Amino acid sequence: MSTSQAVAQHLPYLRRYARALAGNQSSGDAYVAATLEALIEDPSVLEKDTSTRIGLYRLFSKIWNSVALNANPEPAAKNLAKANKPVEDRLAQITPKPRQAFLLVALEGLSEDDAAKVLNIDVPALRTLVEESGRELAAEIATDVLIIEDETFIALDLEGLVESLGHKVIGVARTHSEAVTLAKAKQPGLILADIQLADGSSGLDAVNELLRTFEVPVIFITAYPERFLTGERPEPAFLIAKPFQPATVSAVLSQALFFERNAKRRDRRATA
Repeated sequence: MSTSQAVAQHLPYLRRYARALAGNQSSGDAYVAATLEALIEDPSVLEKDTSTRIGLYRLFSKIWNSVALNANPEPAAKNLAKANKPVEDRLAQITPKPRQAFLLVALEGLSEDDAAKVLNIDVPALRTLVEESGRELAAEIATDVLIIEDETFIALDLEGLVESLGHKVIGVARTHSEAVTLAKAKQPGLILADIQLADGSSGLDAVNELLRTFEVPVIFITAYPERFLTGERPEPAFLIAKPFQPATVSAVLSQALFFERNAKRRDRRATA
């Protein structure tokens, strides 16, 4: 297999990771594009002592962390802890390096050893970052969640997981029409949606209809993530593959709420 073919098979998942870090498709894809440009300019940056996937993620991380805004602001974080600021202010300051560590393990499913290689740190340091991320993410405010899922056992698993994280499930919809009715009646703070529902309706269509009337962060769950990570059309910013791990749902849910509250915070500042 050529280097380009080896890289291509990992691109959908790198793009998933990038958008989870950046919070949207366009910003995430811009970092992935910069990674590919660096790789084309110098193919040797994929180090021979690592797999193609780890080398690709490692190169991406070097580029991501080279931008001052994305770097780990340790002094600022320490000062913030002493300031006892409101939760929303703390949300805006969740340190990026712990978030990267958490997502590499929980979302991308990397082993501790591989995640440490991506971030160019040792395993004890990685564990410290993951624990720090967990503490910071736990400070988020609970919200009301709508689940759009037609498979009963998966819906029950999601409901139990969401409630264990401190959120409230306002309902489980199994069809497009049920989802629209529930969401319009109760206006959830977050939606977890399967893309293909058993009756032939689409969770994606239901969400698009809802987003015309109010804004809400959405996490899509699908058994075929590669179909929605092609770069050929607008794509979900937050996507979880079936079968999912509880840690993955927890990580992505926290990221979705993080960016949604960050956006609201910026909007209030802009209109103040």
